[in-house]
Amino acid sequence: MNRVAARAGICLLLVALLLFGMVFFLFEYAVNADAWVVFPGSPHVYNGGNIGCGIVTDRDGVVLLNMSDGRIYAQAEDLRKSMVHWLGDRKGNVYAPALSVYSEQLAGYDFLNGLYAYGRIGGTAKLTLSATVQQEALKAFGDYKGTIGVYNYKTGELLCAVSTPNYDPDNPPDISDDTTGKYDGLYVNRFTQSNYVPGSIFKIVTLAAALESIPDIQEQSFICKGSYDIGKDTITCTGKHGRQDIKQAFRNSCNCAFAQIAEQLGKDTLTLYVEQFGVVESLSFDGITTAAGKYDVSQASQFSLAWSSIGQYTDLVNPCGFMTFVGTIAAGGKGVKPYLVESITSDNMTTHKGKGQSGDRIMSAATADIIREFMAYNVSDKYGSDNFPGLTVCAKTGTAEVGGEKKPNAWMTGFVADEEYPLAFVVVVEDGGYGREICMPILSKVLEACKQSMIKNG
Repeated sequence: MNRVAARAGICLLLVALLLFGMVFFLFEYAVNADAWVVFPGSPHVYNGGNIGCGIVTDRDGVVLLNMSDGRIYAQAEDLRKSMVHWLGDRKGNVYAPALSVYSEQLAGYDFLNGLYAYGRIGGTAKLTLSATVQQEALKAFGDYKGTIGVYNYKTGELLCAVSTPNYDPDNPPDISDDTTGKYDGLYVNRFTQSNYVPGSIFKIVTLAAALESIPDIQEQSFICKGSYDIGKDTITCTGKHGRQDIKQAFRNSCNCAFAQIAEQLGKDTLTLYVEQFGVVESLSFDGITTAAGKYDVSQASQFSLAWSSIGQYTDLVNPCGFMTFVGTIAAGGKGVKPYLVESITSDNMTTHKGKGQSGDRIMSAATADIIREFMAYNVSDKYGSDNFPGLTVCAKTGTAEVGGEKKPNAWMTGFVADEEYPLAFVVVVEDGGYGREICMPILSKVLEACKQSMIKNG
């Protein structure tokens, strides 16, 4: 009798363990099934490290990538090149996080039906990027290295983001023995993953900090004799600008004037506003995390502090992050983050709808209005409004010294103030020289293409 009871007890224990295991599995399945199905590297969903099913189109429905049977890219070579850093390649050398983060929606998964769309076409991801603008940007960049980005600062839609050098995923180059430097950083999306010395575009940050914290800054005047002594060291300028107010100093991109402004601001105040403006913080959208910049003057001398206010010293900024900063100024001091994926549909159902995430207020509307006025003055009085026909462009150029035998990196950033074309932009050309000479012809063509794209889309 005792032996029978013992065996019955063991059977009951085994049944209890079996039931517990089933309950535990069902709980884990309910909670984690979606993650199990689309985990990175899943052979059912991924191919070469990137998502392996679905279709990707631009904002106008132009097919950029069809993954229903392998990876079939767009027919036009220049379009394939301009999109490779967003779509990835067949070997996984370029990672496409925005597609991978929506793998569940693209693969067509739900709790009851599993991967109901996989093995067929899968979902369709519509990007905010414009194929025609991407192609125009790539053409305008020519053989230069760098990046350009343009987004709608009201909605957050990213219309253009091209990184060079790039390559044709249908004909990838063999870079194993390259000694020319032509392919340096080939797999890096410079728009999101790189950071650069900003040079004089950083004067927008210093200007904003001064307007926010120095009450009489617009009544002050600054003398530029071509150089400005700080102790035994000397800040040099590109010219002798004489007596000027802050608007004129900004228009002249006067190093001497901004060194004097930095002295008034001091380390703590300038650092406080750099943090408040989010200029060096990384951004996250659609599974993408941008590179963080750098601003650290904790050990800087007064001379180094002055150079930091001009965008030199150890300053670094990410192009996407700085574009978002100037877009926030355009929006009145409180803007939206960019986003890349407009929507995802599967089996005639919208499984994702993109939207720009609203940011915090980083400065007063009054300060943003003054900066907008100053940047508009730069274009009308210095750069030339006729370079941007039909658009009211507000901008600042920059020439960032990087040392060695290289030319400075050329920058241009700003926004369009027209209600119907709310576009913020950034252009950086490595080893380019002067921002006005190098960046403006590129920007002019790309903004016109963006304008036409927006007209087309109503």
